[in-house]
Amino acid sequence: MRKQVCVIGLGQFGRHLATTLARLDCDVLAIDLDEAAVRRIQDDVQQAVITDARNLEALKSVVSADIDEAIVSLGESLEASILCTLHLKTIGVERIRAKASGEDHAAILKAVGATDVIFPERETAERMAQRIVQPDLLDYLPLSPAYRVVEISTPGSFTGKTLAQLHLRKLCHILVVAIKRAENPDLEFLPAADSVLPAGSNLVVIGQDEDIERLRGVE
Repeated sequence: MRKQVCVIGLGQFGRHLATTLARLDCDVLAIDLDEAAVRRIQDDVQQAVITDARNLEALKSVVSADIDEAIVSLGESLEASILCTLHLKTIGVERIRAKASGEDHAAILKAVGATDVIFPERETAERMAQRIVQPDLLDYLPLSPAYRVVEISTPGSFTGKTLAQLHLRKLCHILVVAIKRAENPDLEFLPAADSVLPAGSNLVVIGQDEDIERLRGVE
């Protein structure tokens, strides 16, 4: 069954989020008060409507409690995002993600019903900073202050060897969770111990910061 997602607020972030979700086969309802914004996206999502999300009755007329998730992308307007989040909670939407502009805004959004608060600009800046400081780190996902998941270029000395031969978990305390081969962009998850690492491949690994740094130093 297709996931039903509502995106409220069709600025740059909301529009890109809605169209990407639609491409990923979600059933997307896109909402904005701006007619031009709705018109721009109407051919790219399942449904796009002009609605004032600050008004409970207006929102209830287009959003039902049985949708899987709602994303409030009204971070520029504190009042609108807070009211919209509150109304979604009143309607009975179980999962509500709301875009926040700061910590105080985030705290209020959580207090009125947001199950998750997002900071797109902050998250993008953190990812960019990581890639500037660590050029060979292709992507990263922080798990805790000490652990993270990263995608790194396979060191040249690993080429032609199997994971079993490298003993990465024992020697480096690193777990390889996926391999991305040059000829195939799809990730090969949970690779077998006898998987051979070809030239030009990437590794997705999980480990502590210091262990990942040690692995990055291998040539």
